[in-house]
Amino acid sequence: MNSSRHRHTTLLGLPVLALLITVTGCSSADDGASAVVPGPGAKVSALCRDLDKVLPKKVDGLDRNDPEPRSALTAGWGSPAIILRCGVERPSKMSDMEALSGEVNGVGWLMEKRDDGAYRFTSSLRRAYVEVSVPKKWAQRDGSAALVDLAAPIKKAIPAGIAD
Repeated sequence: MNSSRHRHTTLLGLPVLALLITVTGCSSADDGASAVVPGPGAKVSALCRDLDKVLPKKVDGLDRNDPEPRSALTAGWGSPAIILRCGVERPSKMSDMEALSGEVNGVGWLMEKRDDGAYRFTSSLRRAYVEVSVPKKWAQRDGSAALVDLAAPIKKAIPAGIAD
């Protein structure tokens, strides 16, 4: 008798378990952005932590919405999120003489248009590389507006120079 009762409880528990897994899988955490956290050396990590302390609450009018996993090396604004990653590797395109580059409020940027209509900007001539990815939704509004809002914090926290 005990074994049939146990089997009945187990069978009843399976649908409940499946429901819990489904509900958990659809939680609001899935709605957030994600970003790969860079793994720079100690000097660059320290600069990136300094940058994180001075980043604005809004970029291009969008509220701060940091990606997962949480890190002082990443930040985000809006949904879909404009993502900042500090301490990224030097992009190989920076050696390309044909690459599009420019300056926004005293910060130099490598500009790359992505196949999906988004843009990726990577700072140049700073002691740490800062990458800013602007989704297509915000790029249509003028993706460089994010760079205007990020220029002062980058200049304050990441000194001019060549990254190690």
